[in-house]
Amino acid sequence: MCGIIGYIGPADAVEVIMEGLSRLEYRGYDSAGLALIDQGDFAVRRAEGKLSNLTARLRAEPLSGNMGMGHTRWATHGKPNETNAHPHVAGSVAVVHNGIIENYLELKEELAQRGHEFSSETDTEIVAHLIANNLANGCESLEEAVRRALARIRGSYALVILDSTQPDLMIGARKDSPLILGLGEPGEFFLASDVPAFLARSNRVVFLEDGDVVVVQGGAWRVCDLQGRAQERPETTISWSPAMAEKAGYKHFMQKEIFEQPRALVDTLSGRAKAGEDQVFLPDIGLSADQLIRAKRLVLLACGTSYHAALVGKFLIEGLARLPVEVDLGSEFRYRDPLVGPDDLAVAISQSGETADTLAAVREATSKGAKAIAVCNVVGSSLTRESRGVIYTHAGPEIGVASTKAFTTQLIVLYMLAVHLGRLRGTLDAEAGRGLINDLVQLPGLVQQAVEMEDQVTAVAEEFCTAEDFLYLGRGICYPVALEGALKLKEISYIHAEGYPAGEMKHGPIALIDEKMPVVVLANRNDVLEKVLSNMEEVRARGGRLIAVTETDNAAAQSLADAAITVPHAPELLAPVLLTVPLQLLAYHVAVLRGTDVDQPRNLAKSVTVE
Repeated sequence: MCGIIGYIGPADAVEVIMEGLSRLEYRGYDSAGLALIDQGDFAVRRAEGKLSNLTARLRAEPLSGNMGMGHTRWATHGKPNETNAHPHVAGSVAVVHNGIIENYLELKEELAQRGHEFSSETDTEIVAHLIANNLANGCESLEEAVRRALARIRGSYALVILDSTQPDLMIGARKDSPLILGLGEPGEFFLASDVPAFLARSNRVVFLEDGDVVVVQGGAWRVCDLQGRAQERPETTISWSPAMAEKAGYKHFMQKEIFEQPRALVDTLSGRAKAGEDQVFLPDIGLSADQLIRAKRLVLLACGTSYHAALVGKFLIEGLARLPVEVDLGSEFRYRDPLVGPDDLAVAISQSGETADTLAAVREATSKGAKAIAVCNVVGSSLTRESRGVIYTHAGPEIGVASTKAFTTQLIVLYMLAVHLGRLRGTLDAEAGRGLINDLVQLPGLVQQAVEMEDQVTAVAEEFCTAEDFLYLGRGICYPVALEGALKLKEISYIHAEGYPAGEMKHGPIALIDEKMPVVVLANRNDVLEKVLSNMEEVRARGGRLIAVTETDNAAAQSLADAAITVPHAPELLAPVLLTVPLQLLAYHVAVLRGTDVDQPRNLAKSVTVE
């Protein structure tokens, strides 16, 4: 959840750290801080709130040096204030941490009995004291003290540790939270929770794995496990350019990322789906054709927006491959002793690949014999490493907290998976496969037309932006799109919004409908359009204000609505992608009109790496 950046090298550490923290702001945070080694001691600056507050603190109390670390915190233990902000210092040890130390209370009590005094409410401070205690009681090196401390800890962590008496040494460790080593110029190293923190300075990275301890010292690096045994970790070159993470002239990252969707869809399809072919190509899926054919059931595991993609995936896979599909929230799956086994495929969906609940769900499924496939946007993430295979969504960096292009690329990956399974299992013949793929490769062009209709959406947003409640209705494969549209609105505008199956409206939500509640209806042309139109009539009869999201030539739906947002027609199985775009734009423009923080909405974080 938090952002981490550590640095050793020839550059000004404050400049590197603050630049890195600014590139990690998208993860969400409520305080920030940094520490530099200065003449055998730590110089620490921390501030509550936005990074600009820390910048102001540094202007008033400047620091300089070539080694240090910084952190943006999203509170889990203790209030979001300066006292609880990282880094935390104990003796000669300073620590920044992402994750949760589950047994911190018992460790804190033990350390207190040894005379340690604590200045914060955080679980992180215990880590610094535990390491310092080990140094004072027989450990001959910081590395040994760190490894002994980690052996005592239960929970998740990404840690960067410095010792003020050793100004050429930086140690990192990870378990269930991401940490990446960046390799810069000779003698220059970065440790960060995400690549954008240092991508402007280096694209050479080493992805650390759970249980790794990385030691950077004397211009070299090495990785060991908690027992001190050497581990080999390859160097990887990242293809994203720093410019890809900039706003490129848009007012917000979210707006930019909505408009990047046609390109992201093309990139995700590239090399996998080609017009005229009757098969899609998923070379990294990690399972043989026989294993895929013999599967008895598929379990889709995800959280948040990815869960809505999974709900669409159920329609796609059951419809095209005739394979039973169960969709489960990662946060619920492992706590109900799920019935899953060797005949099941577990497909886990996560933009970051570091979502703690999704990772836990995958581990639960694989521990019972299921074969895991990851759908993910981040190369080398924990989810991709823990799965048998992976289908990457080539969406590129997504900085806005509210997911947009990651969602639509997830949808087309699930479409390709459904076609792939259907062709293997014999539920789709070559002609059907060819038709489905031809439809798919035309989709980016239709999405481009949809984003170009932004002016329509802006007008609707201006009319309805003062409402305090919204209802979103959809049927069939578009019901999950209604859920996603409502989620986007509530995430960034702070308006209460609810997605609902249109056919269920009369079983409860209809009681809420009056002239104050806008009702957004997904009314694409399909087998249930007449029923959707009847639902719209029911809303009209109760004075509700209707916003129809429908095709340009769907006059029936437009005639019933107070306002209409139109998109080109798409085949029913691809309609969720196309109909999502105006809902993203509607949420965005309503939020802008209400003056909220679009890219960093309150209380939210991009990568939810804690339960």
